[in-house]
Amino acid sequence: MHSAYTWGNRRHFIASVAALSAWPLAQAAKTPHILIVGDSLSAEYGLARGTGWVSLLEQKLKTEQSPATVTNASISGETTFGGRTRLPALLKQHQPSVVVIELGGNDALRGLPLAGTLDNLRAMTQAAQNAGAKVLLLGMQMPPNYGKKYAQDFEQLFAQVANERKATLLPFFLKGVADAPNPTALFQADRIHPTAAAQPVMLDNVWSLLRPLLKP
Repeated sequence: MHSAYTWGNRRHFIASVAALSAWPLAQAAKTPHILIVGDSLSAEYGLARGTGWVSLLEQKLKTEQSPATVTNASISGETTFGGRTRLPALLKQHQPSVVVIELGGNDALRGLPLAGTLDNLRAMTQAAQNAGAKVLLLGMQMPPNYGKKYAQDFEQLFAQVANERKATLLPFFLKGVADAPNPTALFQADRIHPTAAAQPVMLDNVWSLLRPLLKP
């Protein structure tokens, strides 16, 4: 009777220790990790380090006491093809829970075929989802001088991919910046890249949709 009681206690003790040992690993596995794959709009082009919207996002996460971490894999001048090429290695390395795709603007500026942009965005979204990540697409719009039809077709690319893949879509990343009453005041001299003053607006646009994705 004593021997059986002792063995029962021992088994309970071993199980408890094993559960406690596994707890930090389980907690770590639940920590959200955000991977941002973008272009110059997310790479702090022309800005002081630490003032871009991604840096502001990291600061916001700390303020909100969120355990989420961020990897900014954005490169100035990046196209959707470049992002598609780099993404598999990034997914393997960082194993993100959320992937933010901010690409497409350079495709349009270079006059690349919209069909290719659509295919690349679709492939990136699917690859991220297959890796177990939620996807947030940051939509873009082109200025009117690119032609009304082209601008409409380009804008619809993001909605099409989001609908097909059931991904989250921010229709216009630069809302409140490019369509502000005096938009030139929020852009650098090249009139392409937003100033530091515009970055909090860009973050607010993203945060409203990103925050729900960080929940288990």
